[in-house]
Amino acid sequence: MGESDNKGSHGGRRPGAGRRFKYGEPTRPIRVPRSLAPMVERWLAGRGSVPADGEAALRPALAPPPLALLLYGARVPAGFPSPAEEHVEGRLDLNRHLIPHPAATFFVRAAGDSMLGAGIHPGDLLIVDRSLEPAHGRVVIAVVDNELTVKRLHRRDGRIRLLAENDRYPPIEIGNGVTLEIWGVVTGVVHAL
Repeated sequence: MGESDNKGSHGGRRPGAGRRFKYGEPTRPIRVPRSLAPMVERWLAGRGSVPADGEAALRPALAPPPLALLLYGARVPAGFPSPAEEHVEGRLDLNRHLIPHPAATFFVRAAGDSMLGAGIHPGDLLIVDRSLEPAHGRVVIAVVDNELTVKRLHRRDGRIRLLAENDRYPPIEIGNGVTLEIWGVVTGVVHAL
């Protein structure tokens, strides 16, 4: 019996044959950010307990759900305003207020006291926007000779310096042989009391 004699009896589709679908239906490959992969795998493993808001459970941190809280219009020089409705100015979503470019924004914690004059204290959370131009006078996150720092960018007469906001620290001169990489512009500071 030759090889050509088997062609009509083997292969092809047959009802009930083939691989069983792991999830009870056909699947397809997709790309998932590495940071979300463990959560997606856990979600698929516990498929019987899918959260009611499944899409929100998988929303990346870059697109957090809006959280608009009451914003009172009264100024507070020394005391707390009456929480009466006539003082409510509107609602404020801190994500929209502080992070206009979510895909280009990251957070970093400050260390040291070189930027006290700019209101940056040790342990403060800095909001950094990579989409903004690091212009003269802006506070930036920079890497100088492989060392990370937060300083005020100073450009004058073709020279670049990074200035501390504390007289105890000298300016960092960016000259020949010094490598400088600007990671982003600091747009806000979260300071706990």
